[in-house]
Amino acid sequence: MSRTPALANAWSPRLRLAARVAAAILGGYVLAWGFIAAAMALLFKAGMEFHDAEFLSSMLGLLLFLAAFLWTIATRRLAVAWLALPGGGAAMAAIGSLVQASMV
Repeated sequence: MSRTPALANAWSPRLRLAARVAAAILGGYVLAWGFIAAAMALLFKAGMEFHDAEFLSSMLGLLLFLAAFLWTIATRRLAVAWLALPGGGAAMAAIGSLVQASMV
């Protein structure tokens, strides 16, 4: 008798695909949002005008979202993507919050 030890092997292919796409969209959004918050705060603190820092960080955040989306679709281990993307986004959002608090 062969039993599948992992729950992921028992999932249907459509459910695995839906989990991967959800991780790519939601995790990529959280990562890009955290990056934009941190980059905008750091660039503004470095002396760049607010709207220029906002525009530059948003452009780079869009590219980061695309890279994170593609990486999540290509990675073998979906659990790593579910942990790395929101975790990285939360860490960068915390950095941006600390930088903003130091400016006040």
